[in-house]
Amino acid sequence: MECSLFKNDYLNYKFPEPQYLGAKYIHRAWIAQFIPTDSCVALDAFGGSQSIAYLLKQMGKTTYTNDFLNFNYQIGKALIENSGNVLNQEDLDILFSPNQNPTEYNLIEKLYANLFFYPEEAAWLDSFRSNVPRLQNTFKQSLALSVMCRSMTRKVTMGHFAHTQALTYAEDPARVKRNRSLIRPLRDIFLDILPHYNAAVFDNQKANKSFQENILDLLPTLSDVDLVYFDPPYCNSHADYQSFYHLLETFVEYWKDKQFVNGIKRYEPKRYSGFDKNSEAINSLKLLFERAQHIPTWLVSYNDRSYPDINTMVNMIEPYRKVKVEHKRYTNGRGGKGSVAGSNEILLICKT
Repeated sequence: MECSLFKNDYLNYKFPEPQYLGAKYIHRAWIAQFIPTDSCVALDAFGGSQSIAYLLKQMGKTTYTNDFLNFNYQIGKALIENSGNVLNQEDLDILFSPNQNPTEYNLIEKLYANLFFYPEEAAWLDSFRSNVPRLQNTFKQSLALSVMCRSMTRKVTMGHFAHTQALTYAEDPARVKRNRSLIRPLRDIFLDILPHYNAAVFDNQKANKSFQENILDLLPTLSDVDLVYFDPPYCNSHADYQSFYHLLETFVEYWKDKQFVNGIKRYEPKRYSGFDKNSEAINSLKLLFERAQHIPTWLVSYNDRSYPDINTMVNMIEPYRKVKVEHKRYTNGRGGKGSVAGSNEILLICKT
């Protein structure tokens, strides 16, 4: 397959900095040095924040990105698959208009008023969500959802929703002094963040695609990929993303068929992953590597405090690929038990 070289000016685009536990945003330069320049079609199999998929797009590769959570899929559609659609003033007038159907769009106020948001802010989120389908195409819709999800993580202390102290923290002057977003309207935060997302939209002249699939089902359907980046959940060392970011998934999906449980009102049942429980992780990883046999080069991000351990990971990969292990030591904690100071970020370079 002929693969054109990337343009240097693609690197001038900037990925909007995420606030996401385990995001590889800070490791982009380190990971980039191990990405083969002659690979043409690349898959980010566990896209998450999409920062590595965005790097692959910047490198001029046909980029496929996948995540089984919808709010992450929306980021992929907005910044990886999207090549030119941005939100303009006309779109903002639509998004900020009154609730189109208050009897259908009241989920956030019913669930999260006086938990993560004051009632008027929760009602405003319902109104915003009711207007997203009115935007003229799905790329604009994905961009609107992505920017609002990022706005919500900025507004809530610690940037996640696995605690019940959001409004308590918002009334703490010391915390507000450190982070004024705690008391700013979501609309203002959205308008501050939006230019960074609009400016990140670019066309690398490739047919990029965002998927929302279980990766074990998706892998066999992609026959043209020559590089895959795996960043699976790290059992024992990182957050349960569906618990930490449940509100974002609920906002995007606008669930009608879920129960909402415990103090944080997380949706139940959760989406099935197969990678986030010790009892299932090894079998799922074995299947992952088996179903990636047709892809020549694998890069696997991991952590030395995770289950299974690095030696077990290497042993599972070696029947299919030669493995080189690279280490990057954390000098400061980044959130999550696996990125505390003294632990190591691992990259397994797997080639035929």
